[in-house]
Amino acid sequence: MKLQWRYFVLAVGFFTRLPVPAVADFQASDLNHAARYFPLVGVLIGLLAAITWWLASWVLPPALAVLSSMAVTIYLTGAFHEDGLADSADGLGGGTDRARKLEIMQDSRLGSYGAIALVGMLLFKFQALSALTPAILPFALIAAHALSRLAAVAIMATASYVRFAGKSKPLATTLTRQDIWCASVFGLLCWLGFCLMLGMNHSALSAMRFLLITGLPVLTVWWWWRRLILRHLQGYTGDTLGAIQQLTELAFYLGLLAWEHLA
Repeated sequence: MKLQWRYFVLAVGFFTRLPVPAVADFQASDLNHAARYFPLVGVLIGLLAAITWWLASWVLPPALAVLSSMAVTIYLTGAFHEDGLADSADGLGGGTDRARKLEIMQDSRLGSYGAIALVGMLLFKFQALSALTPAILPFALIAAHALSRLAAVAIMATASYVRFAGKSKPLATTLTRQDIWCASVFGLLCWLGFCLMLGMNHSALSAMRFLLITGLPVLTVWWWWRRLILRHLQGYTGDTLGAIQQLTELAFYLGLLAWEHLA
């Protein structure tokens, strides 16, 4: 149990700005096992975003309450995933070959592709969250942040890590079957719980419809992104993992909006 707590603290400390106890004798390989808790970190981020939205909605207009929740997630993660999305867009959009794409992704400067991707993502996310029924928005935030981080773990489990030629940050690169199972439980539980919360358990057909409409966009975006990075990079980097978190989070919101429209 003490070892699992160490891995969880490491995951929280790596992906958020939340104060956590220092991890003694840190080894880069510890991140491999900490990956099982990445979706659980997503639950924590989503929960704090939901609380922020709920509190802000008492004193602010709906649009500002949504912006407040978005601002909290960006602050808590230090724009970790947004930065990955921007770097990935710059590299994949501006590079002419694999080496050049990776070189651009290492550049700290923001290019036109990255700026467009970042602004577009924030606008899409804001519009999607604003359009959701307020009663389900808090649960949507929690489920989306958990599921999107599971998508990143799934990339790590099914692709190879591309090491930069220069110095790079430590990253989880080797996952055990147990790590994958634990991450899947944490990532899928909120989504399935969301389904039950909406009362879908009374009708198997309604439940399957909800899971299909909300899950298919996430799976489609995940498959497309994995195929894209394998073709261009022959694997994943930390930036591409941040990008898939952002992309699948938005895909879940859009799927949820589609379900609401069709319901």
